[in-house]
Amino acid sequence: MREEDLERRLARCLRTAGRVAIVGVGDEVQPSDRLGMLAAREVEALRLERVRVFFGGTVPESLTASIRRFRPDHVLFLDAVEMSARPGTLAIIEPNRVSGSRLSTHALPLSLVMEYLRERAGLAVTLVGLQPDLRAAGPAPTAAEQAGLTRLVATLQHILAEPRKGARRRGRKVRARTYRRYRTGGAPK
Repeated sequence: MREEDLERRLARCLRTAGRVAIVGVGDEVQPSDRLGMLAAREVEALRLERVRVFFGGTVPESLTASIRRFRPDHVLFLDAVEMSARPGTLAIIEPNRVSGSRLSTHALPLSLVMEYLRERAGLAVTLVGLQPDLRAAGPAPTAAEQAGLTRLVATLQHILAEPRKGARRRGRKVRARTYRRYRTGGAPK
Protein backbone atom coordinates (compact mmCIF):
# COMPACT_ATOMS: atom_id res chain seq x y z
CA MET A 1 0.00 0.00 0.00
CA ARG A 2 1.40 3.39 -0.94
CA GLU A 3 2.13 5.78 1.92
CA GLU A 4 -0.39 8.35 0.64
CA ASP A 5 -3.12 5.70 0.40
CA LEU A 6 -2.47 4.50 3.94
CA GLU A 7 -2.56 8.03 5.33
CA ARG A 8 -5.74 8.87 3.41
CA ARG A 9 -7.51 5.69 4.57
CA LEU A 10 -6.42 6.14 8.19
CA ALA A 11 -7.46 9.81 8.12
CA ARG A 12 -10.87 8.77 6.80
CA CYS A 13 -11.24 6.23 9.64
CA LEU A 14 -10.07 8.59 12.37
CA ARG A 15 -11.20 12.05 11.22
CA THR A 16 -14.28 12.20 13.44
CA ALA A 17 -12.89 10.26 16.38
CA GLY A 18 -12.62 12.35 19.54
CA ARG A 19 -10.85 9.63 21.50
CA VAL A 20 -8.69 6.94 19.97
CA ALA A 21 -7.48 3.76 21.65
CA ILE A 22 -4.33 2.35 20.09
CA VAL A 23 -3.66 -1.29 20.93
CA GLY A 24 -0.22 -2.78 20.37
CA VAL A 25 -0.42 -6.51 19.73
CA GLY A 26 2.33 -9.12 19.58
CA ASP A 27 5.18 -10.79 21.39
CA GLU A 28 8.12 -8.44 21.88
CA VAL A 29 10.64 -11.27 22.23
CA GLN A 30 9.64 -12.86 18.91
CA PRO A 31 11.29 -10.96 16.02
CA SER A 32 8.46 -11.88 13.65
CA ASP A 33 5.73 -10.70 16.05
CA ARG A 34 7.08 -7.62 17.82
CA LEU A 35 6.24 -4.78 15.43
CA GLY A 36 2.78 -3.96 16.81
CA MET A 37 4.14 -3.57 20.32
CA LEU A 38 7.13 -1.52 19.14
CA ALA A 39 4.84 0.79 17.16
CA ALA A 40 2.57 1.25 20.19
CA ARG A 41 5.55 2.17 22.38
CA GLU A 42 6.66 4.78 19.86
CA VAL A 43 3.15 6.25 19.61
CA GLU A 44 2.94 6.38 23.40
CA ALA A 45 6.18 8.41 23.45
CA LEU A 46 4.39 11.11 21.40
CA ARG A 47 1.98 11.72 24.31
CA LEU A 48 -0.90 12.76 22.07
CA GLU A 49 -3.96 14.03 23.85
CA ARG A 50 -7.22 12.10 23.45
CA VAL A 51 -5.15 9.05 22.52
CA ARG A 52 -4.56 6.23 24.96
CA VAL A 53 -2.14 3.46 24.14
CA PHE A 54 -2.80 -0.06 25.40
CA PHE A 55 -0.24 -2.85 25.31
CA GLY A 56 -2.12 -6.04 24.48
CA GLY A 57 0.88 -8.27 23.92
CA THR A 58 -0.27 -11.79 23.18
CA VAL A 59 -3.53 -11.38 25.12
CA PRO A 60 -5.27 -8.28 23.74
CA GLU A 61 -8.60 -9.72 24.89
CA SER A 62 -7.57 -8.94 28.47
CA LEU A 63 -7.87 -5.23 27.67
CA THR A 64 -11.44 -5.10 26.41
CA ALA A 65 -12.84 -3.80 29.72
CA SER A 66 -10.12 -1.13 29.99
CA ILE A 67 -10.69 -0.07 26.40
CA ARG A 68 -14.44 0.21 26.99
CA ARG A 69 -13.88 2.27 30.17
CA PHE A 70 -11.77 4.72 28.14
CA ARG A 71 -14.82 5.15 25.86
CA PRO A 72 -12.97 5.63 22.57
CA ASP A 73 -14.65 6.55 19.34
CA HIS A 74 -12.21 4.34 17.46
CA VAL A 75 -9.90 1.43 18.34
CA LEU A 76 -6.78 1.05 16.22
CA PHE A 77 -4.95 -2.27 16.50
CA LEU A 78 -1.28 -2.43 15.46
CA ASP A 79 0.09 -5.91 14.75
CA ALA A 80 2.76 -7.73 12.75
CA VAL A 81 0.98 -9.42 9.84
CA GLU A 82 2.42 -11.81 7.26
CA MET A 83 1.22 -10.30 3.98
CA SER A 84 3.85 -11.81 1.64
CA ALA A 85 5.12 -8.27 1.09
CA ARG A 86 8.45 -6.50 1.56
CA PRO A 87 9.49 -6.07 5.20
CA GLY A 88 8.23 -2.78 6.60
CA THR A 89 5.15 -2.70 4.35
CA LEU A 90 2.08 -1.22 6.03
CA ALA A 91 -1.54 -2.05 5.24
CA ILE A 92 -4.99 -1.62 6.65
CA ILE A 93 -6.30 -5.15 7.02
CA GLU A 94 -9.99 -5.43 6.28
CA PRO A 95 -12.08 -7.32 8.87
CA ASN A 96 -12.95 -10.09 6.41
CA ARG A 97 -9.19 -10.74 5.91
CA VAL A 98 -8.50 -11.21 9.63
CA SER A 99 -8.70 -14.95 9.90
CA GLY A 100 -9.85 -16.41 13.19
CA SER A 101 -8.55 -19.87 12.40
CA ARG A 102 -4.96 -19.00 11.51
CA LEU A 103 -2.06 -19.96 13.70
CA SER A 104 -1.39 -17.10 16.06
CA THR A 105 0.76 -16.17 19.02
CA HIS A 106 -2.34 -14.59 20.54
CA ALA A 107 -4.28 -16.55 23.16
CA LEU A 108 -7.54 -15.69 21.38
CA PRO A 109 -7.63 -14.87 17.65
CA LEU A 110 -7.47 -11.11 17.12
CA SER A 111 -10.49 -11.35 14.82
CA LEU A 112 -12.66 -12.36 17.80
CA VAL A 113 -11.41 -9.45 19.91
CA MET A 114 -12.10 -7.04 17.06
CA GLU A 115 -15.53 -8.53 16.45
CA TYR A 116 -16.40 -8.27 20.14
CA LEU A 117 -15.43 -4.59 20.31
CA ARG A 118 -17.26 -3.84 17.06
CA GLU A 119 -20.44 -5.87 17.61
CA ARG A 120 -20.90 -5.94 21.39
CA ALA A 121 -19.31 -2.64 22.41
CA GLY A 122 -20.32 -0.71 19.27
CA LEU A 123 -16.83 0.64 18.60
CA ALA A 124 -15.23 1.40 15.25
CA VAL A 125 -12.22 -0.90 14.86
CA THR A 126 -9.30 -0.87 12.41
CA LEU A 127 -6.25 -3.12 12.12
CA VAL A 128 -2.98 -1.81 10.70
CA GLY A 129 -0.64 -4.61 9.73
CA LEU A 130 3.14 -4.25 9.59
CA GLN A 131 5.03 -6.80 7.50
CA PRO A 132 7.86 -8.26 9.60
CA ASP A 133 11.21 -9.31 8.19
CA LEU A 134 10.90 -13.06 8.65
CA ARG A 135 14.69 -13.42 8.46
CA ALA A 136 15.26 -11.07 11.42
CA ALA A 137 16.78 -12.70 14.47
CA GLY A 138 18.25 -9.89 16.55
CA PRO A 139 16.71 -7.84 19.33
CA ALA A 140 16.46 -4.67 17.22
CA PRO A 141 14.18 -4.17 14.21
CA THR A 142 15.85 -4.47 10.82
CA ALA A 143 16.32 -1.30 8.75
CA ALA A 144 13.24 -2.15 6.65
CA GLU A 145 11.12 -2.82 9.74
CA GLN A 146 12.31 0.42 11.35
CA ALA A 147 11.43 2.33 8.17
CA GLY A 148 7.89 0.91 8.34
CA LEU A 149 7.61 1.77 12.04
CA THR A 150 8.80 5.32 11.37
CA ARG A 151 6.28 5.76 8.53
CA LEU A 152 3.43 4.44 10.66
CA VAL A 153 4.24 6.55 13.71
CA ALA A 154 4.76 9.71 11.64
CA THR A 155 1.45 9.07 9.84
CA LEU A 156 -0.42 8.59 13.11
CA GLN A 157 1.16 11.71 14.57
CA HIS A 158 0.16 13.72 11.51
CA ILE A 159 -3.44 12.51 11.68
CA LEU A 160 -3.97 12.46 15.45
CA ALA A 161 -2.11 15.64 16.40
CA GLU A 162 -4.39 17.82 14.29
CA PRO A 163 -7.88 18.76 15.47
CA ARG A 164 -10.19 16.29 13.78
CA LYS A 165 -13.15 17.47 11.74
CA GLY A 166 -16.41 16.83 13.56
CA ALA A 167 -14.62 15.08 16.42
CA ARG A 168 -16.45 14.82 19.71
CA ARG A 169 -14.37 16.75 22.18
CA ARG A 170 -14.11 15.30 25.64
CA GLY A 171 -10.73 16.63 26.64
CA ARG A 172 -8.32 19.46 26.04
CA LYS A 173 -6.92 20.58 22.72
CA VAL A 174 -4.70 18.18 20.84
CA ARG A 175 -1.01 18.84 21.38
CA ALA A 176 1.68 17.47 19.12
CA ARG A 177 5.22 16.58 19.97
CA THR A 178 7.86 16.12 17.37
CA TYR A 179 8.37 12.47 16.60
CA ARG A 180 11.92 11.36 17.31
CA ARG A 181 13.21 7.98 16.31
CA TYR A 182 14.79 6.07 19.11
CA ARG A 183 18.53 5.97 18.75
CA THR A 184 18.84 2.67 20.60
CA GLY A 185 17.66 0.40 17.80
CA GLY A 186 13.93 0.95 18.33
CA ALA A 187 13.80 0.42 22.08
CA PRO A 188 12.58 3.21 24.38
CA LYS A 189 15.23 5.17 26.24
